[in-house]
Amino acid sequence: MTPTRKRRLIAVLVVIAGVGLAATVAFRALQENMLFFVSPTDVKEQSLPTGKRFRLGGLVAMDSVSRADDSLAVTFIVTDGLASVDVQFNGILPDLFREGQGIIAIGELTPGGYFEAEEVLAKHDENYMPPEVADALEKAGHPDAGGGE
Repeated sequence: MTPTRKRRLIAVLVVIAGVGLAATVAFRALQENMLFFVSPTDVKEQSLPTGKRFRLGGLVAMDSVSRADDSLAVTFIVTDGLASVDVQFNGILPDLFREGQGIIAIGELTPGGYFEAEEVLAKHDENYMPPEVADALEKAGHPDAGGGE
């Protein structure tokens, strides 16, 4: 093998290794940042690992919101009509958050069995419901599953 061919072969191998390394790093970054939508029924039926982030969606159960007097801590129940999940959130809730409202909470399950939300999103007007929440409520046979766009 001539020295020129040897240099070219080494350059091609370095480029292939670099592209493989970059693809691996990108794939791992995407896997860590991907959040799946889960309904309360899915939470009860599946054994979701604690500490794994996901999006929980459903309706805020009536008479379930409890606010702490001395902090921004709020607890409430998210339901899809078939199952319910206790949610704890420490922060400022959206202005449109209320009981009977469709929401999506981003967070993780704790070993205590409740959902610790990092962020709570509420629908932006009276006609909109996130498509994932509307589909989950429709599957559960909930009467308020009129969502869509």
